Amino acid sequence: MDQFVPLGDQAVLAYLPDEAAALRFAENLRRAAPPWLVDLVQAYTTVALYYDLQRTDFTAIAAFLRSQQFEAPAPSAAAALRQHAIPCCYEIGPDLERVAKFIGNSTDEVIRLHLETEYTVYAIGFCPGFPYLGYLPEKLSGVPRLESPRLRVEPGSVGLTGRQTGIYTEARPGGWNLVGRTPLELVHVADGYFPLRTGDRVRFRRIDEAEFHKLLGQRL
Repeated sequence: MDQFVPLGDQAVLAYLPDEAAALRFAENLRRAAPPWLVDLVQAYTTVALYYDLQRTDFTAIAAFLRSQQFEAPAPSAAAALRQHAIPCCYEIGPDLERVAKFIGNSTDEVIRLHLETEYTVYAIGFCPGFPYLGYLPEKLSGVPRLESPRLRVEPGSVGLTGRQTGIYTEARPGGWNLVGRTPLELVHVADGYFPLRTGDRVRFRRIDEAEFHKLLGQRL
């Protein structure tokens, strides 16, 4: 498969060897800011580049991309990567016991494992601003989705399945295992508020129910 293929008539889809390469590719393009670039969407090992059809076309962009050397960002750029500490109340996670039973350990161990990892936002999707965060530690990986999805998952619910964890930013049906909930508002469509983007680093910070209610509705 070619590394660069058309995505409709105004976008190029780039395939990269792995997630790290896709993040580097996207970051370099953001910093280069070519005048034809309208938007850039990175998801796992792919990057979609939306371009201004009045300025260029697929053939020219593919040739430009093939001519570039997309190296790792300089140390100063790497240091500037955005990091977030997101509060999470695990005591109100309805599936905590289910996850603990699946991995053959205690709920405290589930929480410890979930807290100790720094996650990368590898994709945004499913609902506005929903961050797909990877990857869970091996001991916490492999938990299947619920057999029957919930009809409503509350905003801020922190779920996990397979190798990923994520945060429901709006009320939605969902089948991930809910291990906690953040009180923060992570999306406001009308305000254009989307604080998380691909490449960001995320850690969870444990809070109790009293702090949850104190922080409810605040922004990141």
